Amino acid sequence: MTGKLAFLMLATCFCSLQAQDYKVRSFCWERIEVTSELDENPSAEAAAVVAPYKASVDSMMSPALGLSRIAMNVKRPESLLSNWAADVMVEGGTATGLARADMGLINIGGLRNNMPEGIVRKGDIILISPFENYLVVLEMKGKDLLELMKNIAAVKGEGVSSSVRMEITEDGKLLSCTINGEEIDPKRIYTIATLDYLAEGNDKMYALKKAVKRHEIGILARDVMMEYVIKHRVIDSKIEGRIIIK
Repeated sequence: MTGKLAFLMLATCFCSLQAQDYKVRSFCWERIEVTSELDENPSAEAAAVVAPYKASVDSMMSPALGLSRIAMNVKRPESLLSNWAADVMVEGGTATGLARADMGLINIGGLRNNMPEGIVRKGDIILISPFENYLVVLEMKGKDLLELMKNIAAVKGEGVSSSVRMEITEDGKLLSCTINGEEIDPKRIYTIATLDYLAEGNDKMYALKKAVKRHEIGILARDVMMEYVIKHRVIDSKIEGRIIIK
């Protein structure tokens, strides 16, 4: 029995007690560690309860979307999965007719699982991006974009698109940064394809709150990822030195 199922059954029993106006006279408890060892002797009764729901979940999670040439992990300052995801945000930002964004940004903490090598299924993408985060495109002044780069350096890296090159120190200071091979112009307006969650300044991306304009794409980040896999059929990624710690 999984921890979630045990909690659900306990909550159901408790609600039943309340409904019948019983009063608890005493209780006892024990600590049960939930590990893979519990799978060796599964409860037939619990399996019967879960079975119809499992079939529904499996049918939703199992459809194949495409292939990945390599397994992609996620870590700071740069990783295969965060590079791929940030590039996907840039392409997804064009869905409503907008020009290609100058930069894509996705938070490392928002990528909750690794990409498998080989067949990529719908469930893989849901596990990678399980949150209800929507894609947005922000317009920012160059001076505020420089502040954003400092925010990224301070957390020692986030997922940035291939247009970005950054050098940071081990203690989180920004040494240099370019967009499409050019230094950031403080007076120019730049576009950033990112998540609505980050656009509110969350995960210490404070500078994003200074955006002068916000375009709502209206598509969940995970749906953007799924559509990308379906469109390209075979996906890949590589480490390019987008963020280097010196």
